[in-house]
Amino acid sequence: MKESTSLIFTGDIGFDKYMEGKWADESLLSSDITDFLKGADHVIANVEGPLYEVKKEETDDPKAKLVHAMDPRAVGFLKRINADIWNICNNHIMDAGLEGIKETLLHAKEANALTLGAGMNEKEAKTPIILNEAGGIGILSVGYQRACRKAGEDTPGCFSWSDMESIKRVINDIKKTCKWCVVVSHGGEEFTSLPNRYTRDRYLEYLNLGADVVVSHHPHVPMNYETVGDKIIFYSLGNFIFDTDYQRSQYNTEFGILLKLNFTREQVSFDAKGLKIDRETETVKAHSLPDIFTDVSKEEYEKLEPLSAKMFIEATKRQLKYMNPAKFKNATEEDFRENFYEELRSGRVPGEVLDFQIVYPISLKEKDGKWKESKLEKVKDYILKQM
Repeated sequence: MKESTSLIFTGDIGFDKYMEGKWADESLLSSDITDFLKGADHVIANVEGPLYEVKKEETDDPKAKLVHAMDPRAVGFLKRINADIWNICNNHIMDAGLEGIKETLLHAKEANALTLGAGMNEKEAKTPIILNEAGGIGILSVGYQRACRKAGEDTPGCFSWSDMESIKRVINDIKKTCKWCVVVSHGGEEFTSLPNRYTRDRYLEYLNLGADVVVSHHPHVPMNYETVGDKIIFYSLGNFIFDTDYQRSQYNTEFGILLKLNFTREQVSFDAKGLKIDRETETVKAHSLPDIFTDVSKEEYEKLEPLSAKMFIEATKRQLKYMNPAKFKNATEEDFRENFYEELRSGRVPGEVLDFQIVYPISLKEKDGKWKESKLEKVKDYILKQM
């Protein structure tokens, strides 16, 4: 058994829209990004959608533009960055249906890559990867509901982040033979700076169940991290190779983080590399780490939560205007409020995702100014610039 090892996690990867065909561009990544990736024993790539050729249709329908599938030849890029583990648990892996996930799994097998978090049935989706290194490392991946379609006994899909009993069993099984357990999660709200409280509570519960590290994707922007004793949560790594008009309608979607976890038998530490998508050339270059990527303690989080919630509400308004301009382009605050309080609001899972009946009242507390007491001045400025 190796006494130490390192794992690099990427942000979201999608070779479509503005990144169409960029998998073949040898200059896609700057040399310092490439060098960082080569400095790990394993690279866990967040493959945001199926590797499956689908017919491209021109459309002005914003919802249709949220469908993501990648040219299978993008496998060549994943090989070049030494991505030997693909996280395929996400809200786009089923965008091309049964054949899409089936072909993706086949491409991974042909590339000698392991897959995480999704499969042709729930047994495959729930099976962790075990690395016989640094005392043993077990990795499982889960995805938020409803968008990360849940796998069934005989149907393809993802390991649901709501299936807490199964998650507990997998973590327990990992810890029987491994020193370390890493939970990769595709969850949290898009385009926010700090996690909403129900996302934070869920990730803290994963730690309580025995996980040592949580690494999250999906928000498409960098977020904070949080140390809890000797454990740690990374709330979002942002984008790696992902660029769409939907993204461009929001702040900070051109930024991302490559996260390197360093394991020994005794401890885990991390290094991080900031990056930026150059939208003039559609290449990825090294960049300073964003100010939001800092350790936000429970005490600081409670002060800043209303400010972040207010920022998230503003981001959601932009999202609604993009998705449904006819209804929301000239909407009033009361119009938005009514939308947020709809019982059957699209995408809302009470207490888990897009629950504006929780978030909206918190955002109203921003006016109280409690967030001004926070000592994290750069974090405050980062959030305020998006209001």
